[in-house]
Amino acid sequence: MIEVDAAPAPVTFGRSVVAQDRLHDLVPGGAHTYARGSDQYPEGMAPVLVRGRGARVVDVDGNELVEYGMGLRSVTLGHGYEPVVRAVSAAIADGVSFSRPTVLELEAAEALVEQVPGAEMVKFAKNGSDATTAAVRLARAATGRRHVAVCRSQPFFSTDDWFIGTTPMSAGTLDEERRLTLGFDYNDLGSLERLLADHPGDVACVFLEAATALCEPAPGFLEGLRALADRDGFVLVFDEMITGMRWSAAGAQGTYGVLPDLSTWGKALGNGFPISALAGRRDLLELGGLRTDADRVFLLSTTHGAETGGLAAYLAVARVYREQDVVGVMERQGARLREAVAAEVAAAGLSAHVEVLGRPSCLVFTTRDHHGRPSQEYRTLFLQELLRHGVLGQSFVISAAHTDADLDRTVEAVRRALPVYARAVEQGSTQGLLHGRPVAPALRARAHPRRLRTPVADGEHG
Repeated sequence: MIEVDAAPAPVTFGRSVVAQDRLHDLVPGGAHTYARGSDQYPEGMAPVLVRGRGARVVDVDGNELVEYGMGLRSVTLGHGYEPVVRAVSAAIADGVSFSRPTVLELEAAEALVEQVPGAEMVKFAKNGSDATTAAVRLARAATGRRHVAVCRSQPFFSTDDWFIGTTPMSAGTLDEERRLTLGFDYNDLGSLERLLADHPGDVACVFLEAATALCEPAPGFLEGLRALADRDGFVLVFDEMITGMRWSAAGAQGTYGVLPDLSTWGKALGNGFPISALAGRRDLLELGGLRTDADRVFLLSTTHGAETGGLAAYLAVARVYREQDVVGVMERQGARLREAVAAEVAAAGLSAHVEVLGRPSCLVFTTRDHHGRPSQEYRTLFLQELLRHGVLGQSFVISAAHTDADLDRTVEAVRRALPVYARAVEQGSTQGLLHGRPVAPALRARAHPRRLRTPVADGEHG
């Protein structure tokens, strides 16, 4: 059982409310990533942050919060991790962007090709969508086919039309592009075989995360995908944005021993610094190079893709992973947190309503209402109470920087949140307990009908 410290001082968010309102005036959605939007947090309780260190952040109101999710899973070593900061500082002091490649591009390419078992070549960029869309274009060029098959139970692959057109936020995309993206089911080879039969010889690539926090591959599933790719001729692409350097340094392909033709990387690659990568087979990637007689693919050509800061960050991160068992630390701390939270939930009699699930390095929590059904209202209530007691987390996605003291504080926050949750279950409603609207899916067709102005939470003032 984890021991708990004294409860932190109550948090208030008055200054964050003012700052968030101003962000809505200036930035569409009030944030530059939809998953970071204020609609993803309890009303009036979306902290605007000033700094972070390790696994803790400080907001404009001076609240120190234990953070989970860690930059949408991109920070595995902790905020302000000194070896990475030093490496980036030294690199950018010598210049950031040049008219020719730098030696850092060579060193980073050598490091990633050595790190990723399915990589013979690599192209660096800045955003995950850059890499995934480049993979789609490359697959279409290599195969001469049109359709893209994506795993429909996985929530996000790209901001570009080939994927975002299939989501509820499809305004501005073209129907003809959307119709070329097809869906299959995870752990169901039959669903993909039927899709291939319905579109014979016209599926350019199959795109999926090899695993997610909640779904591990069934025996034979990834091997079956590899066999189907070899038989049908489509390009098999693993999206390693989350699994890369969180499942293992070698990603899911290293964990499960099945090699894709291409893989896309980002997030933990730079410990929060902007860098992404497309890696894979030489014969495919060379179609975007100078050593080909085929029609060339405009693969990735970005001004900032190889700026020195991101490459230096990756090289520093890769060095830490070689010298330390970063994934092992996340696994151990995640398992410890899951066990302690489960004990508190069981003691509160709420095991049917609150559950921590997933791989220890990528934990999520589920929230269910008084009928045992998944509930956004009850999720918001849980988030609200965690925030009141010093924990900022849409999940329990951990980092290697989460100390025992961070876990202790988290468990204490859960302990204090559960009586409020139990009252909601007992009365069959969050009424009188949840202050404001429930959180909403980030990808939805319409903004919440209520005004975007963020009201001050109950008992607080701006």
